[in-house]
Amino acid sequence: MQASQRTAFSGPTLIRLLTRLTDVDVPESRLSLSDRLSQWLGWTDAIALSTALTANPPAAPGARSGAHAEGDECARVRASLAKAIAGDSAFSVKRRNDAQETSVDYAFFRQRCLSLQQTMETSTGTVRARLRAMLATRSPAMTRLAMVDAVMEQSLSARERSLFATVPVLLGGHFERLRRAEQATLAANDAQHDTPGAWLDVFRKDLQSVMLAELDIRFQPVEGLLAALQAR
Repeated sequence: MQASQRTAFSGPTLIRLLTRLTDVDVPESRLSLSDRLSQWLGWTDAIALSTALTANPPAAPGARSGAHAEGDECARVRASLAKAIAGDSAFSVKRRNDAQETSVDYAFFRQRCLSLQQTMETSTGTVRARLRAMLATRSPAMTRLAMVDAVMEQSLSARERSLFATVPVLLGGHFERLRRAEQATLAANDAQHDTPGAWLDVFRKDLQSVMLAELDIRFQPVEGLLAALQAR
């Protein structure tokens, strides 16, 4: 089967992966980042953001742990999340059984996907809050940055959660297309000697790649705060 012409995205790996794996062809947005944010932020969010940007707070007193130690902790959390994704039961290649491969249900993979998303959201949120607290002990400018990040996280969390919720939905379509394609191929070729179930291994690898790409996006605010902390 020849692949149809699709819009070529230059954005994050997650977007490029989902574009390749799904049958949804969405034109790349021509809006700038600031224009998109203006559509996502309500007037109360805009006021809170303006207040944070114009504030001149004193640095909050507190213990100053080394930026290197914070970097090690961020790396540990990220590695732990990546290991959880790589080791999840949804991604393991199992011994094939004809009946099992034809009756497998996407609900299992959807549940694992949602569970991993919740784990990533909780873990990155905890690290992000910790970095903000550390920045607030550095200088008024760093305290202001921490305030802006807190406002952005609160303002965009609902939008972010809604967007990430579409990932399991899109993967469900990919799951069904792979299964139907193999069934059609086996029926057309009357392939008695072919081993059914290869499609499921392909799906598991694709699901793992998407989850790792989502982790990259979720960690971007963490990396930005960490870079600011290490620069001081």
